[in-house]
Amino acid sequence: MQQSIKDFNENNGKGYKVKAEYIPRSGSGGGYEDKINAALTTKTLPDVLTLDGPNTAAYAKSGILAPIDDYISNKDDILPSIIDEGTYDGKLYALGYSESGVGVFYNKKMLQDAGVDLSTLPTLENPWTYTQYNDLFKKLKDYYKKPVIDVGFYDHSEWLMYAFTPFIWSSGGDVTNKAGDKATGVFDSKENVEAFNFIQGLIKDGYSTITPEKNGFQTGVYPLKLSGSWTIQEMSNQYKDIDYGMLPYPVSPTTKKLVSPTGSWAYGMSATTKKKEAAGALIDFLGSTQEMYDMSMGNTVLPARKSTSEKMLPEVSEQFKFLIEQNVKSGHARPVLVNYPKVSRIVQETVTEVTYVDQNPKVKDVLKTKAQEMDNVLK
Repeated sequence: MQQSIKDFNENNGKGYKVKAEYIPRSGSGGGYEDKINAALTTKTLPDVLTLDGPNTAAYAKSGILAPIDDYISNKDDILPSIIDEGTYDGKLYALGYSESGVGVFYNKKMLQDAGVDLSTLPTLENPWTYTQYNDLFKKLKDYYKKPVIDVGFYDHSEWLMYAFTPFIWSSGGDVTNKAGDKATGVFDSKENVEAFNFIQGLIKDGYSTITPEKNGFQTGVYPLKLSGSWTIQEMSNQYKDIDYGMLPYPVSPTTKKLVSPTGSWAYGMSATTKKKEAAGALIDFLGSTQEMYDMSMGNTVLPARKSTSEKMLPEVSEQFKFLIEQNVKSGHARPVLVNYPKVSRIVQETVTEVTYVDQNPKVKDVLKTKAQEMDNVLK
């Protein structure tokens, strides 16, 4: 980022000069967002700021952001998931500077030892249904006599919203209605029951665990892991002896539609800036093909432009290439909702509660209760 700012300052041709302030944040944005809210109160927002993409609607509604449609070049080149994530009320308010993606990591040797023919595994062209994945999980569990996939149930954060909503969309369901003001009849739909039955079954059938061993996949304890590009980087840096591959997201047996999670942090323009042309020029520069290439290659994150994807594909590992291709093929943005943080928390709680199988054996009952809770925060 420092080099990008330097390049912009030296080459923008308009004499614009940018000074960047770097604010530490937790993985969910804690600390950083507190400072942004304080700046909003004191009317000291910066001209350009970053935000977690799913919070775009909340920021726009609160008057933090200004639309940036008029400043962004080659919008058709930007992945639809990034446009969806950054759009509120028909206007683009945020431009994601990278994408993200998740797949099923598999240990080749552990699968082969259990008698799995790797040539029969699912591909992006022929993804497996929940049922087919469950058959694989059972085969592996019968062989290893323990849980076989770490899906991050222990991570009670945005991960549970991010990684598990694709099952909802694959099953033909949704989080709220299209207007974003009602969840009953939607979040507790039969489609969502199918999705959450699959999620609950991972614990009910002993295929996963809510208390996995730390780095279990990386150290050969579990043959499978649901994770993203950050694990590719970790494997490359610390676990080079593990020969692994990537599998696509499980799909609904009803729709057979492949859906994968997307979204990351984004650039936005402050609604209070008096330097809109300069701020817009900076966002456009940072969102260019080359800058996104530098960002993605330097941080092992997925690109947000199609042209950047094409530029990267010949240069990255097969695992990273897989996530890029899955993202382009099936990426789905999280809901654009003014009360997104509260809705996300309810979805996270739903995932957690259905894994408590003894207390909550019926998924439908959990979804009904959570849909009513969601209605209250959507009003």
